[in-house]
Amino acid sequence: MENTLKLPALALLTLALAACDSGSNLSPEVASPQPAPPAPAPVIEAHPADAFMQNVAGLCGNAYAGRVVEDTPAPTGDDPFGDKPLVMHVRECSDDEIRIPFHVGDDHSRTWVLTRTATGLRLKHDHRHEDGSDDEVTMYGGETSSTGSATRQEFPVDAESRAMFSRNDMDVSNTNTWAMEIEPGDMFAYELSRPERMFRVEFDLTETVPSPPAPWGAEDAADMEPADPEQEEPAAAN
Repeated sequence: MENTLKLPALALLTLALAACDSGSNLSPEVASPQPAPPAPAPVIEAHPADAFMQNVAGLCGNAYAGRVVEDTPAPTGDDPFGDKPLVMHVRECSDDEIRIPFHVGDDHSRTWVLTRTATGLRLKHDHRHEDGSDDEVTMYGGETSSTGSATRQEFPVDAESRAMFSRNDMDVSNTNTWAMEIEPGDMFAYELSRPERMFRVEFDLTETVPSPPAPWGAEDAADMEPADPEQEEPAAAN
């Protein structure tokens, strides 16, 4: 009876040893499943408006000399840009706004205001008189109607600007489109176009020039010495 009970036990032991031997060639790593490595984070490209702002902000604090490369049709009277030094100064930069005074000789009345909006970019032209007061035609411009690119953005005239132009007998400007273009380390361009009109000025980014005075109306423009009223010429009669 005792020998009869030992036979099944021996058979079971033999089967167990055989099972262990068949799995002995498998490493623990193969035998046990491991969790998959985490997926790499997706690459998210910057919005073209943000990339353009970053490219322009890279110029912040610097001033650059420019030249008119196209002015069609050519001016028939006094050319406000002829034979005058043209300087852009990337003067104030924040995450959402960049202010770029555009100096034409001793005329410090113009500042380009580039603003990030919820959908793209806005360009406005801040025009001031020498005493800092607003010009009658100021803060005109437009917003991007497409995503543009990291190097070029276009700004069709907006409704507010068209109304201002019409009030000031400047209906010809109601079809304006402005553009800004940048080739980092090489060139920055400002452009105005409409049917039968093209104006473009390009600035050399390969070298900087001395910073010009503050634009008229800027907070520190008050540092400029006021004119001596006794030396002012009397106003011409109308």
